[in-house]
Amino acid sequence: MALIPKATINVNNAHDSEILCGLHTAIIDLVDEINRPRRDDRLIEEAGIPLDRALFPLLARVWRYGPIGVVELADRTGRDHTTISRQMSKLEELDLIERKPSITDRRVREATVTGKGQEMIDLLNAARQRLADRILADWTDEDLDQLRTLLRRFADDLMR
Repeated sequence: MALIPKATINVNNAHDSEILCGLHTAIIDLVDEINRPRRDDRLIEEAGIPLDRALFPLLARVWRYGPIGVVELADRTGRDHTTISRQMSKLEELDLIERKPSITDRRVREATVTGKGQEMIDLLNAARQRLADRILADWTDEDLDQLRTLLRRFADDLMR
């Protein structure tokens, strides 16, 4: 058995496998729960808006990341770009987004949220707040702040 020189061992990166397994399981459960269609239906119902469930995540991402093109949006949602393009056209027909040629690449049309789209986003955000208040009723502000801080750190590290 070959010995590894002490200088090459980084004990700071040797995490407890049970903790990592539990973290992975929690993340999978969270992603599965968030991706359930009934969650989106419940949010749309709570917001009282007439928006197709398939369009709502796209509108939210255009608001969050816009201006954004079809290819980047497809990559972020894990959907085919032709599907995203059709759904973006629907959002445009509903006057929830507008698309203009990119400043950096005139071949790319980038979407931004319109005033009407922003009103819908505001209703969705208020509904999300009401639902979160119910789910997190027993959490303290300190609990929530710690969760926010750690999730932001994890997301930032993951995106690097």
